[in-house]
Amino acid sequence: MKVNPQYNTKETLLELYNKPLLELVFEAATIHRQHHNPREVQMSSLLSIKTGGCSEDCSYCPQAARYNTGVNADKLMTVDTVIEQATNAKNNGSSRLCMGAAWREVKDNRDFDNVIEMVQQVNSMGLEVCCTLGMLTDDQAKRLKNAGLYAYNHNLDSSEEYYSDVISTREYHDRLNTIENVRGAGISVCSGGIIGMGEKVDDRIGLLMSYMKMDNPPESIPINALVAVEGTPLEEQKEIESWEIIRMVATTRIAFPESIVRLSAGRTSLSIETQGLCFMAGAGSIFAGDKLLTTPNPEFNEDSQMFDILGLIPKKPFQDGCQPETHKDEIIEQKKVLAEKRKKELQEARENAIKNNFKPRVFKTVDSIKNEKQLSK
Repeated sequence: MKVNPQYNTKETLLELYNKPLLELVFEAATIHRQHHNPREVQMSSLLSIKTGGCSEDCSYCPQAARYNTGVNADKLMTVDTVIEQATNAKNNGSSRLCMGAAWREVKDNRDFDNVIEMVQQVNSMGLEVCCTLGMLTDDQAKRLKNAGLYAYNHNLDSSEEYYSDVISTREYHDRLNTIENVRGAGISVCSGGIIGMGEKVDDRIGLLMSYMKMDNPPESIPINALVAVEGTPLEEQKEIESWEIIRMVATTRIAFPESIVRLSAGRTSLSIETQGLCFMAGAGSIFAGDKLLTTPNPEFNEDSQMFDILGLIPKKPFQDGCQPETHKDEIIEQKKVLAEKRKKELQEARENAIKNNFKPRVFKTVDSIKNEKQLSK
């Protein structure tokens, strides 16, 4: 049951959201136990492989180039550094690595080739690999799938009605198109939203309705609480109440019984008790590690202590789907062949030059000619 038929309209979802809190949590906990192991919570790590300099104007994001947030634009992380970070995440209990790049869309260039190699190598480590790179074409999604990508994250952020109040550089349908391309490539879809941006409850329900309308709702639905960052348009936005995140998690769990509800950004402001209620209400994943792209997050040891207190166990990778196969990338292999051919041609040219006693022409500068004349006097 991917979608709960009892709550598949905006009116019924709104009624569900507004139920007495403990009744709502109890109903969510009951649904959760029917489809998931209530003790298992996946520990995921989020790694910023390309930070800052984004051309978008998302009001919540400190990585937008137009905002003065103190986040510098960095180059794409090297493959070796990513593998080092992935190894650290795995050793600390993470079973999924999500790599994020501050791009509006993916471009078919050397950076994307490097991301393909990152996916190939991290998948070979036995970790679920997720990417969030911006908008994707159909062909780009297929390349990622071929490399061994397990999931792709592309949030809708809010309802279609409220979306334009937060972002103007990308349309809602652009996000839906990317999700469709990801789905078409056979990649698991991870898509959710942010609450606390000034939206109404109707907008939170509108977000869920966007997923209700899909032929296949996302396998993962992250619920983020806004982290207001100085320098962004939402810097003065009030922190949401803890019960709001609990309600959103519970409502999402009941509406989409089989999806993994991911308790994502904003956990630093949540007590262990609040997080415990979120897990009871159906949250089945957290991001572990001291940073989520550029915003603070509880450290590994803090989460380990919380797991001990609540009696939770880390979920192993590929419990909800098979590990993808990693294949060679045709475009990268073609480039390697051309590079090798060029290298061989240059080597042959050098050997022929030596064989024919070729001496390269020396171009003289004006100063060198003057010096020669002075020496000849």
